[in-house]
Amino acid sequence: MNPTPAVPTPEGPTPEGPTPETIARAFSGHAFHEAYPYLAEDVRWILIGGPTLVGKGAAIEACEGTLQELAQTETTFTKFRTVVGADAVVVDVVGEYSAPDQAKSVVASCDIYDFSNGLIRTITSYTAELSDDN
Repeated sequence: MNPTPAVPTPEGPTPEGPTPETIARAFSGHAFHEAYPYLAEDVRWILIGGPTLVGKGAAIEACEGTLQELAQTETTFTKFRTVVGADAVVVDVVGEYSAPDQAKSVVASCDIYDFSNGLIRTITSYTAELSDDN
């Protein structure tokens, strides 16, 4: 099983630490622990169609819940694309999730990360479950 799949990173860390792109890719690829140190204390995670989480603790709690839910699930990313701006990174992902009971789902997500001073200040996440014909 693959609860935290390896996410290819196009570049390694700089002498100052990982780049915003590397941090965003880790978070969107469920390698949350790699991104936790770069969440601002007052981070806002806007889950479009759902709640807005405020604060590093709330974001980490949600991530840990996701990791528990995916603990026995195999995840394969069929699309993993980033667009990098001066203070923002957009990660466009399609993931296939296979549970031990053979249940499968395909989810598309787009996460927009706003950075300031090397920290994630805001994450805006859009997700949609895809049908078999998408």
